[in-house]
Amino acid sequence: MFESAQGVPGLPDLTHPRELVQFGNSVIQSSLLLVLLVLALGFAIALVSFSLRRHQPEQTLFMSEWTGNYSQFLRGLPHLILILVLLVGGFFLCSTLSNRYHHWEQAKIAKVAESVAGERIEQTAPQIRYVVQVPYSYTTRVKDKIVKVNDTREVSRYLNLAGSQIQVQLNQTPSVEGRSTVYKSEYSAEYKLVNNLTDINNFFFEAPPPYGYSLLASYKVERDGRRLQQTNPGDYGFPFRLAPGEETIFKVTYQAQGGPRWVYNATGKLLSNFRLTAIATFAGANFASGIVPNDIQVDGKSTQFTWIFNDNVSVKNPFGVFTSTDPIRHTGILPRLLLLAPGLFLWWILLLYLSVPMKLQNVAIAGGIFFACLLSLTYFSRLMNPQLAWTMISIILLILTWGLGSSFRGSLAAVISTIAAAVLPVFGLLVPYSGLTLSLAGLLSATWLAVRHWYGWYSLPLQDR
Repeated sequence: MFESAQGVPGLPDLTHPRELVQFGNSVIQSSLLLVLLVLALGFAIALVSFSLRRHQPEQTLFMSEWTGNYSQFLRGLPHLILILVLLVGGFFLCSTLSNRYHHWEQAKIAKVAESVAGERIEQTAPQIRYVVQVPYSYTTRVKDKIVKVNDTREVSRYLNLAGSQIQVQLNQTPSVEGRSTVYKSEYSAEYKLVNNLTDINNFFFEAPPPYGYSLLASYKVERDGRRLQQTNPGDYGFPFRLAPGEETIFKVTYQAQGGPRWVYNATGKLLSNFRLTAIATFAGANFASGIVPNDIQVDGKSTQFTWIFNDNVSVKNPFGVFTSTDPIRHTGILPRLLLLAPGLFLWWILLLYLSVPMKLQNVAIAGGIFFACLLSLTYFSRLMNPQLAWTMISIILLILTWGLGSSFRGSLAAVISTIAAAVLPVFGLLVPYSGLTLSLAGLLSATWLAVRHWYGWYSLPLQDR
């Protein structure tokens, strides 16, 4: 059985109560530390000003300079605190989403892997067993003397089948919630036996039922058209007599239900005049274990696989039919994107600060929109292609970002900044050529800032400055 899918080890997840409490304690400690730093800076300025009270010109110059810097710092402090809150909160939100998405991906992969290599119906080739008397010797003690004793003992040996003609028809039932699909198999096989021994005529035909079935019905063993009866319940060894040089035919039939794979195990014995025909009456059927069939015929949703081994062929691995699935590609992309999302947000918000005037409420709204878009991307990507989902979300993001400017030029500057620092970087992490796309986004951001501030080709109106 496959282990249950787990999240990314060591990654914070706010759905866990213990980590949520730790996060709250860290926020409180960081807030107290920031308040103490601001108070300490104000106290230091007041202390230096008091020490220079006797030197009036130096005090006036110092106070005017440091008071201006301190007041400017205080005016920018709410922006700094808000950005830090958005970064820290966004990191824990994105780490939680990354953990959940990674859990969902691994569960999906485990489910597909279980359907391919999990439960199965495995039919083992029957054995023809006979018993011979083999001489052997041993020593024993008789009256303080070591005596060698010659005796005989029974040893089981096996006779190869002269031919096998097997046909199995497989039907697949719809998936049941909480488990994989189920195969219904109708098995019919004829085994030919020729007694090539000269002094043995007592044999056992051992034909056990398939391994891994959940339901077995109409199991029947016949010899030359006559049904054989079990001597003991659960014992699938049928004794029979066959004179030297004679041949006989055994027929085994049953109906079984089991896991989403049917295989035949030859147990490494030599196969002669062997023919196995497996008819899968459903779409997506493929041959298992890499033993390529000699013939494959497709008729609508039905596929017929035929394995033919004429003389002295040994097959080590079980072979048969399973339901193939589409390959799972591009896993781990969304968790990586979500872990890098706080860095992308910082890139975007700094470019906005350097492009258009940003009020405190604008920063809060922009942060909420950005992380809401990533949250939407996380869940929409489970239903559709992630690139298509981000394209649709990006249109909404650009429409909302247009409202950051109070004029056409200001709105266009916000849109350009959003394309360069939010839309393209996120899209770059969703496509295979991430390095090239991120490089283009970085070049576009640098070019926009140079045009905006150095060359003055794009100046904003007074209301947007």
